[in-house]
Amino acid sequence: MLKTRERLLSEREASSDDETMVPVLTSKKASELPVNEAACVLQADLQRGLTQVEVDRRRVYHGWNEFDISEDEPLWKKYILQFKDPLILLLLASAVISVVMHQFDDAISITVAIIIVVTVAFVQEYRSEKSLEELGKLVPPECHCIRDGVLTHMLARELVPGDTVCLSVGERVPADLRLFEATDLTVDESSLTGETTPCPKSTLHQPPTRNGDIASRCNIAFMGTLVRCGKAKGIVIGTGESSEFGEVFKMMQAEEAPKTPLQKSMDLLGKQLSLYSFGIIGVIMLVGWLQGKKVLDMFTIGVSLAVAAIPEGLPIVVTVTLALGVMRMVKKRAIVKKLPIVETLGCCNVICSDKTGTLTKNEMTVTQLYTSDGLHAEVTGVGYNGTGEVLIDGEVVHGIACPSISKIVEVGCVCNDSIIKNGTLLGRPTEGALIALAMKMGLEGLQQEFVRVEENPFSSEKKWMSVRCVHRTQKDKAGVIFMKGAYEQVIRFCSFYNSHGAALPLNNQQMELYQQQLSYMGTAGLRVLAFASGSEMGNLTFLGLVGIIDPPRSGVKEAVATLIGSGVAIKMITGDSKETAMSIASRLGLYSKGSQCLSGDEVDQLDVQQLSVMVPRISVFYRASPRHKLKIVKSLQNTGAVVAMTGDGVNDAVALKAADIGVAMGRTGTDVCKEAADMILVDDDFQTIMSAIEEGKGIYNNIKNFVRFQLSTSIAALTLISLATLMNFPNPLNAMQILWINIIMDGPPAQSLGVEPVDQDVIRKPPRNLRDSILTRSLLFKVLVSAFIIVCGTLFVFWRELQDNVITPRDTTMTFTCFVFFDMFNALSSRSQTRLVHEMGLCSNRTFCFAVLASIMGQLLVIYFPPLQSVFQTESLSIFDLMFLVGLTSSVCVVSEVMKRVERMRGGERDPPTDCFQEV
Repeated sequence: MLKTRERLLSEREASSDDETMVPVLTSKKASELPVNEAACVLQADLQRGLTQVEVDRRRVYHGWNEFDISEDEPLWKKYILQFKDPLILLLLASAVISVVMHQFDDAISITVAIIIVVTVAFVQEYRSEKSLEELGKLVPPECHCIRDGVLTHMLARELVPGDTVCLSVGERVPADLRLFEATDLTVDESSLTGETTPCPKSTLHQPPTRNGDIASRCNIAFMGTLVRCGKAKGIVIGTGESSEFGEVFKMMQAEEAPKTPLQKSMDLLGKQLSLYSFGIIGVIMLVGWLQGKKVLDMFTIGVSLAVAAIPEGLPIVVTVTLALGVMRMVKKRAIVKKLPIVETLGCCNVICSDKTGTLTKNEMTVTQLYTSDGLHAEVTGVGYNGTGEVLIDGEVVHGIACPSISKIVEVGCVCNDSIIKNGTLLGRPTEGALIALAMKMGLEGLQQEFVRVEENPFSSEKKWMSVRCVHRTQKDKAGVIFMKGAYEQVIRFCSFYNSHGAALPLNNQQMELYQQQLSYMGTAGLRVLAFASGSEMGNLTFLGLVGIIDPPRSGVKEAVATLIGSGVAIKMITGDSKETAMSIASRLGLYSKGSQCLSGDEVDQLDVQQLSVMVPRISVFYRASPRHKLKIVKSLQNTGAVVAMTGDGVNDAVALKAADIGVAMGRTGTDVCKEAADMILVDDDFQTIMSAIEEGKGIYNNIKNFVRFQLSTSIAALTLISLATLMNFPNPLNAMQILWINIIMDGPPAQSLGVEPVDQDVIRKPPRNLRDSILTRSLLFKVLVSAFIIVCGTLFVFWRELQDNVITPRDTTMTFTCFVFFDMFNALSSRSQTRLVHEMGLCSNRTFCFAVLASIMGQLLVIYFPPLQSVFQTESLSIFDLMFLVGLTSSVCVVSEVMKRVERMRGGERDPPTDCFQEV
């Protein structure tokens, strides 16, 4: 990016354009300037923002608002670095010794083999790096910016100095900003300063004497920090590398990402196998030397065997398989931010899900109104538009014809932060439903008639919102308070109720009536809001209730049934009333007779240990807030559960971080929430969680398949050479042939096992224990059986060909081809640990088919192509030889298929898996 900027600058200097370019203000300088001076320096229009022409002009000079500090090494250099591997250096030494001893054929053969091995390793690492790079591009930061007088939603990278940016609760600050408007603004700057307490912000300029470190600059919002409370507007003073976050980002990039537990276990397994392999190879070389074999030959074979037997490809393939699996999840609308979560997904046995927008559509529509003086109204029409009518006893109500209803609509419209523009909602769905109601009554203009002078924003903790407003024509008056929220909260501030325009004292009889109506609406599955207005808090006039429907998402009921059937418990957490929560939960199959539910207040009264005893039996938590989520997560984890928790608000971040799998909403989720989460649901759909769990289980199975294939090949190769040496046979495979086997073992056939399509039945299998090793007894048994068959079959062919006790190219060609064909059939049977080959379909994994076909074609070239015959010391085989070898080597696949069938029959005799968590 720096080079690009220098080029653009040189182009500007070369032009005859003498115009001055807007400078970048440092945060120190900007904080000392009053707002109007900072705007003047940046040539910014605070209200209308920049024009698109001006934005393009500034971008030529300042570049994009992003970091590009990684100066990648050229590919040729990365390729050369592959030769630094100690085993490759030993092989090169072997080639040099061959040249010195005038054994040029051996030297050329070893060199060709080294180039092939190094190329395969280079391609693997390159794929791994590119896959991980793609993961970093999945969640581009966005922002709200005023351009040409219009508020637009766009990518943060498009910002330039002088832009006007709007901030609200939960958003990430997209660039360094000099604030010029701030309402109750606090910003979490822990990512920049390390200070965990949110920092309050203001717009006043700062005297130079009090302007110390960046933590003291209370009128600057720094790039990468998070808005915890309030809202604000600011001018962009620095972008990309010119921001304060630029230096921090460079340090972050220098830190290497930690390896996943699975990668660590594969590293450990690889090191252990390497240790054993070196020990065995040392014994082979010593025994061969004592038997009088040439030292150089034994050295070359020993090093080649080390290259083949040591599974250096294990960690790389694990990374590639995890990364490719994550990219497949993106197609299923789930963005996984951290690779270890892919492993955890298959272990998840409890999902705590929000109701609104995850289990339900989050397409709010007002369907019922109940006024404080007893009027019932039905509302028709759906969506965020004015299509529909408000009916009382079948008669249409419009405008202010019915004051009792119009008062409720007025509060819903004025105590509201959302707008509907061209049928699109900008804001919260619940507030959008209230604006749509006003549009149906022709009262949407009320929003512009009032000026807001004070605001208590909504939070999921207090469950209400209020504003104090004055009418545009009466700005000298004290103003009116408008309040909306949960009935239990709003009624606490009310002393009166509206009855045909008169404010009467609120009594217990009226409150019981409202409570009955609340229960009736809740039982119908409606989300209920209460409304009030008045001159002072505590003496408000209760106006009535509004019922909003939020229908369940299609397919969620089936997903819930599938997950519960596989042993995953599902807990619904909602801020709605008990009746609404139970109604929706019953429709989704989460709540039935005998099930239990718990309120947020009841959760407060229990400690974590007490809640841990109760929580397995609870399926619904109602009137719950984000702080309850953390307690629920901790209590579930106390029982040994692996918990996935969904969230979308600022206050959900702590619970998401504490959960084993934090799941943020892509549409409604705040930046704070997405930052804390491990996974983001692009479409906020519960079904996507099921798809992610399914994919997670599938990826883990694919890695197990690869491990089985590679270990059985490594063990077989080591055992074959060891037995031949101990039995004083000539070496059945030469160095070049061993290296070719290594290419197959680490190359395309092995890689293709990592992209095996997910078994459709995998979601029905119970969750895996997080502490289980990937190398289970069952898997190890299969590895040893496959290796035993490969060794026995290959030794039999070698013994059969060696009847004359003289080693010939035909003997090694038959043995070599036998081993390679065994490998191909072994790979075929390794595609699944449970399903038979015919059940999977031969061509269901096309990558595998092409990889095996390419390997077989390569083997035939090695046998029949004269230049390769001289390198690998092979000779042509007859069609009958090949048929004999295919028949023999298919035995490894046949035995594996028989073992799968026996396992299935024995498994069928056992009881089906139950929900082990429910029994805790």
